This record gives sequence, structure tokens and C-alpha cells, in this order.
Amino acid sequence: MKSLAELGLTARGGAEAQITGLTVDSREVKPGYLFAALPGARVHGGEFIQYALRMKAAAILTDAKGAEIAAKELAGSDAALIVAQDPRATLAQAASLWFGAHSATVVAVTGTNGKTSVTTFCRQIWEELDLPGVNLGTTGVEGAWNHPLKHTTPEPITLHRVLAEAAQNGITHVAMEASSHGLDQRRLDGVILAAAGFSNFSQDHLDYHETFEAYFDAKMGLFRRVLSEDGVAVINLDDPKGPEVAAICTARGQEVIGVGRHPDARLRLTGQRFDATGQDLLFEWQGRARQTRLDLLGGFQADNVLLAAALVIAAGADAADVFDTLQYLTTVRGRMELAATRESGAAVFVDYAHTPDAIETALKAMRPHVLGRIVVIVGAGGDRDVGKRPLMGAAAARNADTVIVTDDNPRSEDPAAIRSAVMAGALNAGGTQSISEVGDRAEAILRGIDMLGAGDALLIAGKGHETGQTVGDTVLPFDDVEQASVAVAALEGWV
Repeated sequence: MKSLAELGLTARGGAEAQITGLTVDSREVKPGYLFAALPGARVHGGEFIQYALRMKAAAILTDAKGAEIAAKELAGSDAALIVAQDPRATLAQAASLWFGAHSATVVAVTGTNGKTSVTTFCRQIWEELDLPGVNLGTTGVEGAWNHPLKHTTPEPITLHRVLAEAAQNGITHVAMEASSHGLDQRRLDGVILAAAGFSNFSQDHLDYHETFEAYFDAKMGLFRRVLSEDGVAVINLDDPKGPEVAAICTARGQEVIGVGRHPDARLRLTGQRFDATGQDLLFEWQGRARQTRLDLLGGFQADNVLLAAALVIAAGADAADVFDTLQYLTTVRGRMELAATRESGAAVFVDYAHTPDAIETALKAMRPHVLGRIVVIVGAGGDRDVGKRPLMGAAAARNADTVIVTDDNPRSEDPAAIRSAVMAGALNAGGTQSISEVGDRAEAILRGIDMLGAGDALLIAGKGHETGQTVGDTVLPFDDVEQASVAVAALEGWV
């Protein structure tokens, strides 16, 4: 139990209350709870204040509009009322104080692509250094302590509870994904970061942010608001937006570590050599040359690994020790993951690429490792940014030898309409002349694998680590890696 003052909250009229819990769901309110009535995309949380009061909430946190909506109920209640200009940020700070200290070392990464890989590589580096760590994001909480999550960046009550539980379970190091939604909704506020990273910026989530400018500004909240002025910013300077991000951080007085091939990068990639199973890297740290082996496919993996290495260094680890661990890093689940291999040696990979830039990056990264043809299976999710669908098809057609358009997660939309948009982009892009449409994803995977000859490779793009396919309101069991294994076994006569 904590008072409003202990949670950094001031109620109208100076009212005080003893709080027994926090929630944003009026159905979860118990006597003594603080209910946060937040503005929503469709309904304002103020509509539910009446229900929270019936359940004997001790305090209501909302904005001026929420207080206006529930004015009658609030006037007849003894509950303390906290009206905040930005109730989401206020809730995040209160949640941080409610749950208490989290792990001593926390880093966060934002960017359109690569967040899961970077945070997972951070965790793997810490593990090699015998530091108990976890990565938190799209794949849940993974590492020395595991916990499921519903969102890449959970709402603040869940996030701060999970961070506190991680610390209680002996976790000293955490690498978090910072999604644009989470940053825009102030979910990370109140998290104390040692360092923050920027991977890249390209089209995604315009269904939510509407404009590129709003999308970029949301991501910059990590550096402008969440990371303190004495924190360290790790920036991929090779991305067109990288220098702009670095300038934002420098203006705030944050130390900047640039990463990439850019001449101003402190951790600079100077050479890359590819083979069938991975790549050798030559890089410089503050002018001193180093070489390492990565058993990871795709040139972009070097970008992710070096960004992770710089974040770990920024958070206090010795650089030489960090670089010694890189040779032991392993593939991140659903990120350029080798799913199956045919008897001819043809390989099948699964990747989470679900934006135009990610598809182009993944296919270009595969090319140096593949002697023969590249086949790609691509689809687009329903109820998401519709503008990127033809761009995804075009990226596939420009960079693969054969394209199969299939269903991803159609959700509430007509799957055929989604495929049509992807197909239009592929057909208008030029490049490959082999473009087909197969709605059933399992059949598409089977057909794609059946096309492979010696030296060829298949990329199944879009769903990565996911183990379900959302059709309407139903989530059907579906795992791209598992389907690839089943298809290879059937085609080779192993079953």
C-alpha cells in the first residue's frame, strides 16, 4: 500500500488516498485501487470511471476530458481525482514508483527493423560475460528468466511489474525493444536506461502514426524523453536518418557512439566476407582493428551485432571482452533462421521481414551466400498499413528470382484483396518474371520448397517466430519453421 504522494501524484483539492493497486481496466478494479482512465483510439477511458467507482476505486487518474465525461459520478464520490495533462506519462511514472527498483543495467533499442535481433544479441553477449540478462520484446522475456508478453512494449503497469520481477529473480541486465506505439503512448517512461540504440527507419505502422514525421517523432521519444541527458546513445550512422538522430542526442548532451561503415563511426565496420554458413568481419573500435567470425547469414546481421556490442559497451562492459564473445552468437528465433535443408543442400530460411525495407534487406543479404536461385514467399498482414503492401511485393520481385505471394495474418480483411495489392506491386516492379499467387500458406511453402534445386535457397518472409496465423478473430496454429520441416520431410520421402 502506498500513498498518492509516494507515487508522485497530487489530487485535486489536496485529497490523499492509500492505494492498494493500479489498473487501466475497470473490470480489474478492487477496493483501494487507482484506476487510470486513459484516452483511447475509439473510446475514452473516462466512460469507465463510473464502473471503477462502483468497485470502490480509491483514486482516478485521467485527463480533463475524462474528468468532464464522468463529472457527475466524480462529484458524488470520495475518490481522489488526479487530472494530468499527459495521464499516460503520469501513470508510467507512478507504476515505476509502485513496483520499485528494476535491474541495475537496462538498455533499449528502437527502429523499424532489427530490434529483436539487437536485444537478443545484447542478452547473448551478457550471458557470455556471465552476467544474468534477458531480452524483452516481441518474443516475450527470454534469457536467464522467462515471461510471456502480449505486446512488444507492454503497457506501463505490466512493464514495470515485469522489470521488478526480473530484478527479484536475480536479473541484473535487461535489453528492451522500444516500439513506436509504446513510445508514443509513454509506456517506457519511468524506466532508467543506461543506453539507448537506433537501428534504422523505413515505412511501417502508418495506419497508426499516419505520417512518416509522426512515426519518426514517436521513435525519437526514446532519446528526447526516456533516455536521460547523461545516458549514452548508440546510433547506426549508415541509416539515412542516423546523422539526424545523432544530432538530436548531441543537442541534449548525450554521449553518442556511432556504429556502421560511416567514417564518423566509433565502432566501424571495415570489411565483410561471406560464405555458405556465415561471415567474417573486420572492424575498428576507436581506431584499433579487430576481426571476428559470425555464424550468421546476412550482411545486416553484422549491423545488428555491432549495434548490440556498442550498447553493451555503453552500459559498462569492457570492449575487448565484448568483442571476444561475438564469435559465439547464435541465430535469433525467426530472424534469418535456417528452418530446413533439402538433400540437395538447398536451404530454407524463415525471417520476420514484414516491411518493404526488411524484405529488400533480407533478400540482398542472402545473395552473397547463395550460388543458385533465391525463391521468396511473401504476404502482408490485414488491419495494418495498407500502403506498404505493393511496396513489399515490389521489393520481393526486384531482389528474388521467384516470388510466391501468399497469406500472412489477414485478420478481419479479405485475404484475396491483400494478396492482390502485394501481387500488383510485384508485377509492376519488373525484375523476376516468375510470380505466382498461392493463398494457402502451407501449400505455398510446399510449392516453394519443391522448386529448390542444388545451390538454391528459399526465404519464407513475414511471420518469423510466430506460432499462429490470425484469420478473422481466430488464431490458427501455424509455424513457418515447422511447416518447412514437414514439407521437406514429405518431399524427400522421409515420412
